[in-house]
Amino acid sequence: MPQVMEFKLPDLGEGLTEAEIVRWLVAVGDVVAVDQPVVEVETAKAMVEVPCPYGGVVTARFGEEGTELPVGAPLITVAVGFSTVPQADPVTVEAAAAASESAESGSGSGSGNVLVGYGTDHSRQARRRRIRPAAAAPAPVAPVVPVAVAPVPAAPVALGPVAVISPLVRKLARDNGLDLRALNGSGPEGLILRVDVEAALRAPQPAAAPLVNTGASLSPAGERIPLKGLRGAVAEKLSRSRREIPDATCWVDADATELMAARAAMNAAGGPKISVLALLARICTAALARHPELNSRVDLEAKEIVRLSSVHLGFAAQTDRGLMVPVVKDAQAMSAEALSAEFGRLTELARAGKLAPSDLTGGTFTLNNYGVFGVDGSTPIINHPEAAMLGVGRIIDKPWVHGGELAVRKVVQLSLTFDHRVCDGGTAGGFLRYVADCVESPAVLLRGL
Repeated sequence: MPQVMEFKLPDLGEGLTEAEIVRWLVAVGDVVAVDQPVVEVETAKAMVEVPCPYGGVVTARFGEEGTELPVGAPLITVAVGFSTVPQADPVTVEAAAAASESAESGSGSGSGNVLVGYGTDHSRQARRRRIRPAAAAPAPVAPVVPVAVAPVPAAPVALGPVAVISPLVRKLARDNGLDLRALNGSGPEGLILRVDVEAALRAPQPAAAPLVNTGASLSPAGERIPLKGLRGAVAEKLSRSRREIPDATCWVDADATELMAARAAMNAAGGPKISVLALLARICTAALARHPELNSRVDLEAKEIVRLSSVHLGFAAQTDRGLMVPVVKDAQAMSAEALSAEFGRLTELARAGKLAPSDLTGGTFTLNNYGVFGVDGSTPIINHPEAAMLGVGRIIDKPWVHGGELAVRKVVQLSLTFDHRVCDGGTAGGFLRYVADCVESPAVLLRGL
């Protein structure tokens, strides 16, 4: 007999407690194999595909796209362990056999996978297959097929807390601002039908209460945007940074003419192109080797400053989902060419929403190039629990005294925000001055290599 297994939203790691359903990858009635991704969710750190540890037939889904679920909430139920089916078509039997075989191999109770890319390595289905009830045959029923799937019950399945299965009904309610939770459905088992929504829309609306003039000016409420997901995580992290870290900022203008000339010469020599960000990152790692106080964090419980041996360099990347900070691990051991390639790879993943949570955590120092937005300066907020962040403004032509004469040079403003608990202004100024010296004369960096 088939057994219905409930698959719950797993612990996605990194302290995440909830996720939002972005896109369902399977529907009720689909055949799934062990470790096949069934849903794409967005956490506060990244979008990930969640694989199901059971193989069989999807009998129910819980939550619509856009619904936020806590860890441990049901995602889907899967019927596993099929043995017979009357007159199923060959494609269906083959798909069911593959799913049952996958489900019964190994541990037998599922793979235990959490995210795609972790745990068992099974090949993924090329496309989803739906179980179709067999058509009635006029001839006597053929012998029972050894491995098959029972037809999916025709009763409606609730896909979430609201008893609605028609996307047209949901869209009609959403477009008219109607809360489906306030309706009682007239369909089987309370299913909300289109006629229920239309009847609610035709019903007279209660008159608005008169406004009482209290002497204060009245203004419309405007749009309310939920502070959740990535935006909520960013808000919490920035607020925590301001609450816990006594930060200070220092800045300096630097002549970047020689740095830009050096980059042009490197790229003219052939090979992969090197970005300005990569050169600045290489300068940062050299400066952190001289001033390790800024590559640290404060352990409040132990009342200790923890200096870190490796530089895991975060960098700000603007995406459609908002500002993200991917992390280049062990940046101190990478060349400018390798850094440029890694920045490009992580930026592409960030914009595609494919960064793993591990790509967004573990940073020890952040480089923020806000010059791409056409601004000169800023006072960055430290990326908690790091100790410092270097901000880089736009590089533009400005009048500058060079060699005792006024000239037009390429000038950039550099700003360093640092945790005043880990060092004093002298250390922060020394770090920033070394960065500026390398920008103005790249030979300074070469001397220390």
